Amino acid sequence: MTRAPIPETERRIPLASAPNMRELGGIPVAGGMIRRGQLFRSASLAKLDPVDQATFAELGITTVFDLRTAAERDGAEDQLPPGTRTVWLDVVADAPDNVAAQIPELIAHPDRLQDVLGGGAAERYLEDANRAFVSSSSALAAYRALFLELLDPARTGAALFHCTTGKDRTGWAATAFLLLCGADEATVRADYLQTNVELAPVLAPMIAALEAQGVEASLLRPILEVRDSYFDAGLAEMRARYGTIEDYARDGLGLSGHQLTALRERFVVAA
Repeated sequence: MTRAPIPETERRIPLASAPNMRELGGIPVAGGMIRRGQLFRSASLAKLDPVDQATFAELGITTVFDLRTAAERDGAEDQLPPGTRTVWLDVVADAPDNVAAQIPELIAHPDRLQDVLGGGAAERYLEDANRAFVSSSSALAAYRALFLELLDPARTGAALFHCTTGKDRTGWAATAFLLLCGADEATVRADYLQTNVELAPVLAPMIAALEAQGVEASLLRPILEVRDSYFDAGLAEMRARYGTIEDYARDGLGLSGHQLTALRERFVVAA
């Protein structure tokens, strides 16, 4: 029987204390779709409350991959159900000034926004950030470790990866994973841009409060959203440096053809 792709609304995990959480299961790929209930993505889990922890536990997530920096984690550790394993993979260790890791600090100092992000600088920073996710040494090491853990037959249960807002470092993790599993670019882009829908209810009050302080929303939106140009920058960097997504996995992440097959066998269910 042919399995129909799962709509975005059914992949959403509506946790009030953990925004932008959804599963990748149900996304169509060549020959089938991503297996349900095995892999999730989200924003920070630092505010996961007891009620949502119980729901989280029911999902069967036993391993959480935290892609944040040490500074982001300091005082904002994930609040996870007992027994959940955390793997810390600092994607931007080589570039701690990467704007993807500086968003909370920028929002906390709105007086700096015009100087730092004005004149189209915000978009350029995020495009550069996405290129660095593909090319920097720390990013390659982090994503290699992520994929090795995902395909490891000794790992049991479901897994989740996240950063602070669940859109940039998390976005590239999901992009690479889905492409390697056989999803087409349009499908992957749709999941990438879905983050704007998921974050909108959380960001609207924040933007309104900052606007009340005299901050222009046009300065904020480029760093609080995902955009086609960010997605395209990452893919262009991958193609310029490596060629195909398989070449990126082999030459950039050091994964073998056998390991890529194991990844697909674990996460793809035939149509």
